[in-house]
Amino acid sequence: MSEHNSNKPVTFQEKLEKNVWALVLATAIIVSVGGIVEIVPLFYLNTTFEDQVHPEYEELEGVRPYTALELAGRDIYQREGCYLCHSQMIRPFRDEKDRYGHYSLAVESKYDHPFQWGSKRTGPDLARVGGKYSDAWHVQHLRAPRSVVPESVMPNYPWLDKSTIDGNRIEKRVKAMKVMGVPYTDEQINAAAASVEGKTEMDALVAYLQVLGTMVKFEPGRDYRD
Repeated sequence: MSEHNSNKPVTFQEKLEKNVWALVLATAIIVSVGGIVEIVPLFYLNTTFEDQVHPEYEELEGVRPYTALELAGRDIYQREGCYLCHSQMIRPFRDEKDRYGHYSLAVESKYDHPFQWGSKRTGPDLARVGGKYSDAWHVQHLRAPRSVVPESVMPNYPWLDKSTIDGNRIEKRVKAMKVMGVPYTDEQINAAAASVEGKTEMDALVAYLQVLGTMVKFEPGRDYRD
């Protein structure tokens, strides 16, 4: 039996798997080809933002940079790992539209660095959660999720009530976002610290959640993806 196996020809796959450098090279080539296939077509697009493709759609002009408080809330959202269980990307499928609302547009994320689209939904998608519940509901849900959603597996976040927003830090964050292309004015930067004075992390996170999906007022029956 062993003699028979020793005479068996070695396949290309076996050779590749036994040669670490050849395997690394092959992996790099495959990843590069995949990246080229995905990235190169983007160079032939004038833009991926719907407001530039359809400047006549006035409702798309509602997309704006986050306020200092909302930006602080977004930072907390990332710090606490909310993106690990919640996506912010409604796909253009009927079941998603029926559950969450209008499919997401690229323009809605134009000032997100990084974007929070995600792909895992242990919890529901949050792209249109803004205005769906009251501030009081969000506060209670963050303090004790199962008190409002009994089947929730989300952890409690009681410390958000105790921590306040650092005004100097958020002013630096707004400045950094401007460097990255977000059109903050000097007045908004100078007012950032004062606008979050006395605000808790709970206030900031709720402000961020309440703005999600509210900037574009969709026109019924209009196709934004042509």
